[in-house]
Amino acid sequence: MKEFYSLTEVADMLSVSKETLRRWDKNGSLKPVRHPINNYRVYPSSALKKFEQLGFLFNKQKARRPKPVKRFTAIELFSGGGGMALGLEKSGLDCVLLNDNDRSACQTLKKNRPNWNIIHGDVAEIDFSSYKGKVDVVAGGFPCQAFSYAGKKLGFKDARGTLFYEFARAVNEIRPLICIGENVRGLLNHANGKTLEGMISVLNELGYDVLPPQVLKAIFYRVPQKRERLLIVGLRRGRKLSFEYPTPHGQTFSLKDALKKGPLFDTEVPKSAGQTYSPRKKAIMKHVPPGGYWRDLSISLQKEYMQKSFYLGGGKTGMARRMHWDEPCLTLTCNPAQKQTERCHPVETRPLTVREYARIQTFPDDWEFVGSLSSQYKQIGNAVPVNLAIEIGYSVVDCLNEYYSRHDARSLKRQKRKIAEPA
Repeated sequence: MKEFYSLTEVADMLSVSKETLRRWDKNGSLKPVRHPINNYRVYPSSALKKFEQLGFLFNKQKARRPKPVKRFTAIELFSGGGGMALGLEKSGLDCVLLNDNDRSACQTLKKNRPNWNIIHGDVAEIDFSSYKGKVDVVAGGFPCQAFSYAGKKLGFKDARGTLFYEFARAVNEIRPLICIGENVRGLLNHANGKTLEGMISVLNELGYDVLPPQVLKAIFYRVPQKRERLLIVGLRRGRKLSFEYPTPHGQTFSLKDALKKGPLFDTEVPKSAGQTYSPRKKAIMKHVPPGGYWRDLSISLQKEYMQKSFYLGGGKTGMARRMHWDEPCLTLTCNPAQKQTERCHPVETRPLTVREYARIQTFPDDWEFVGSLSSQYKQIGNAVPVNLAIEIGYSVVDCLNEYYSRHDARSLKRQKRKIAEPA
């Protein structure tokens, strides 16, 4: 555990703005101190003990790394470039089928795992019935499409025409013990919460008890990035399954940890291709300091760069954004050079490269991406960070270990009873 935490780190951990922290400082709720070495305003770890949601920072228990008691299998839909699948594999699950409609993403999967069963094409055309009762987990990051909600619980049939319906259909045909949907945090409030409510009602109708959805902050799971994913976990009703969401780690990592040799990677980030800025954009971006954005430019450059947006409200903090070595990276997008989603290198005036993107998503350096440069960025930007997926996988393994140990013990007991019965 660190002795001091920066203003940015505490804001990220508590899911509040820096302005809120400054307000707390003024009213005495949470006051920073000056760092004894660099004189920066920081928060001592002792001051954070009062926040229940930060209790993990003071938990000295070692991270769990359970081993599967038997072969556990998983199917993943909308698998993209393989972040979730790779994480599940690393935690001990065997992926028996992966599907995506993106040809380049499927080629990426095949290149890295020739032994995986990868189906490229429309998920609606896949018959999953042959896997019924043979797969433990069905996972998928289905796109968040709106579907009608007519003042009643959304039914399975009413969800037709959406990719969530295809996820639910796979669950219905396979009947896994666990189903896991992952999505962006915004799904919580999509259509005033009706979309998520509808999804939960569909899974309930199919015989799954859905745990309260939980937002996982990637920075708490050995990922040097401020990324959040919403997890929706359904447990097959009547099987007495017990699932616990991953426990946050007490250590966070910065962009430096991602791109330099250190605790996350054994080497410096490999050289690779990357997008570029136009000459004029590069000339403007060179004036943005590490951790800064468009408001750090001179007024004349702000007006030139922002154009009409300069006169609109809102912070637009993602524009002309340069990363900082000592902070986690902002959530990666599918295009690091796009005007509203810049992810500029902390010291070099250029967008982050493909391999830098992959490092920030905690892909190993030997995981190769196939396709055009824009496709590679898209595959990485849309992925579940591998280290986060590993932690999700450990939670799954814990759940399945407990279930099968109990199930196998009952089976053995019945067998012994049958043998002991008189003929």
